[in-house]
Amino acid sequence: MVEGKNGEAMPVKASERYMILDILRGFALIGIALANFPEFSLYTFLHDDVAEAMPTAVADRVAHYFVSVFVEGKFYTIFSLLFGIGFSIIISNAMRRGANGLAIFYRRMVWLAVIGFLHLMLVWSGDILLLYALLGMLLPLFRNLSNRKLLAWAVAMLLLPVVVDTAAQLAGVYLSAPVVELQQHYCAKYGINDANFAYWLRDATDYRGVHEFLVQGALVRVQEFVDGNRYFKVFGLFLIGFCIGRNRLYARIGDYRPQLHKIALWGIVAGLPLSAVYAWSAVNGHPWGNACHSVLYLVSVYPVGFAYIAMLCLAYLQVSDGWAYRLLAAPGRMALTCYIGQSLIGMFLFYGIGLGFGTGVGLAYVLAIAAAVFAVEAVVCHLWLCCFRFGPLEWVWRMLTYGKVFSLLNPNR
Repeated sequence: MVEGKNGEAMPVKASERYMILDILRGFALIGIALANFPEFSLYTFLHDDVAEAMPTAVADRVAHYFVSVFVEGKFYTIFSLLFGIGFSIIISNAMRRGANGLAIFYRRMVWLAVIGFLHLMLVWSGDILLLYALLGMLLPLFRNLSNRKLLAWAVAMLLLPVVVDTAAQLAGVYLSAPVVELQQHYCAKYGINDANFAYWLRDATDYRGVHEFLVQGALVRVQEFVDGNRYFKVFGLFLIGFCIGRNRLYARIGDYRPQLHKIALWGIVAGLPLSAVYAWSAVNGHPWGNACHSVLYLVSVYPVGFAYIAMLCLAYLQVSDGWAYRLLAAPGRMALTCYIGQSLIGMFLFYGIGLGFGTGVGLAYVLAIAAAVFAVEAVVCHLWLCCFRFGPLEWVWRMLTYGKVFSLLNPNR
């Protein structure tokens, strides 16, 4: 955000952006595609015996462990940190230029919530944007805390899932039971059952069938948030990101080279072996209980996610220019468009209202498709930004946030 005429608030100019943030955001989009496409492809919904009968079954098992060890949770960790950093940039720029940063931030969150809700109910039930927007609205409550208190709150949020899961396990309470009951109600209403669940979207010949699945899917998403204590995890990461952004660590990463080396080293040395244990627990249905699984998540996912960030920052410090960085930064500048775009591409490829490839593709191929989709997005985004200032959804989001029309064309083209 910058100051325009008469001191009004304006979006951040391309020249004022920090490329490392766009690179990290683009990198996170790779992992998000790898994490989400197994569900777009409907492979996640297949019964074990059907998945095992596929000709790619052995490769699929390897791919499953790969996703659980190297992908699951790590990339939304990066995205959540970047969200917190973005909030700090909005507030600090507003304070420096005299604009009403909080009003801008809340308008931004309200419109993000609208976009997330539409995405959840009309396109894909795995949406994360609505949760981000709702939790983001709480961030201003913490803006005046000291760094120490802010990080204390962040640590408490990241530890809370262990406490909640332990208490629920000891008490024999299933916290998401009301949501599951409501989801089963809608499944019964639409005729979705265990036999046709995996094939419903593949067999849908019109959008009505897709929407029926999305309605119950939205409740499955709520169940996932409750069972995974996702709101605590995301908000804790928001607070860490806000602390990083408030201190502008992203603007002087070269000063923290030794710390980045330590984060990268210990995140990989300690986090990856524990991620392998976490993956085994996830693949085998939490055999040691949800509380133990929650502990494994805490000590594996975050260290590896932070290590990814540190390694990418170190690589950027080593070589700060190159085609690979530019290709990563382009989708990073168009993250909203790319995120929604991945959902629309997934719908087109795998649902019956599109090409209908769902349930017929093994996980190994699904991951290859996800990587190819991101590669295409990266090239398209790079070409798009040669001509335009914003991604199409970013452009609309900015105009809704600031209440004015911005030129889409790049003045430097």
